[in-house]
Amino acid sequence: MSPYVAEFIGTAVLLCFGNSVNAATTLKYSYANGAGWIVTTVGWGLAVTFGVYAASAVSGAHINPAVTVSLAISGDFEWVQVPGYIIAQVLGGIVGASLAWLQYLPHWGKTEDQGAKLGVFCTAGAIDQKSANLVSEMLGTMILMFGLLMIGANQFAEGLNPLVVGGLIVLIGMAQGGSTGYAINPARDFGPRLAHFLLPIKGKGSSKWDYAWVPIVGPVVGGGAGVAIYGLAFNSTTSALGWACIAITAIAIFYAIIEEGKKK
Repeated sequence: MSPYVAEFIGTAVLLCFGNSVNAATTLKYSYANGAGWIVTTVGWGLAVTFGVYAASAVSGAHINPAVTVSLAISGDFEWVQVPGYIIAQVLGGIVGASLAWLQYLPHWGKTEDQGAKLGVFCTAGAIDQKSANLVSEMLGTMILMFGLLMIGANQFAEGLNPLVVGGLIVLIGMAQGGSTGYAINPARDFGPRLAHFLLPIKGKGSSKWDYAWVPIVGPVVGGGAGVAIYGLAFNSTTSALGWACIAITAIAIFYAIIEEGKKK
């Protein structure tokens, strides 16, 4: 199997399960409606686990453009493969989200809240303050990449690694997901947002493209900062791109703090 096909399948598995968890806990008349944030975070952690199981033997199971770019920044992945991985991941996200739509087909028309329906597919700031939302996505993905490299530095029983990665996703969701819904993955947000735009979802409303850049830029830059900080901490070195990601993250944090301080 091609690694690009593996990335497509792994990301489709991730989004099929993840978006279906969102649909189950959100859409009207679902038996799981109102199940809450713990169910959501555990569900997404398991979705990542099985997405990794689906692809890891063939492609390394990035299933996330931020992971792909970050590993290229750290020198652990070839830049020439980055575009193909990202395209496969986004396409997988579209297909996975579309399967979730089919799973709950009669529930969309029964759910009046357009924002809730959009939230099944993609993320948004709990408080619409894009500078802070950007920082939240940067920090979440920075910790994701730092954590993935820490996990990779340890030995686990064969087949256990994806479960540990899923546990990391659960923890990030519980600790940091309340501010933006923790996309921490551009394909997880952009692919399903595009599916929301294209699919004939009853009463769906806007796909909110004005926010779409946040879960793309934030994870890519934050992930780069994460691998750079790991490199500095454990190897005493990082690349010029790694330093750039650290600098951009620091500037974004400073700007968000200043903007928040100006509010009465």
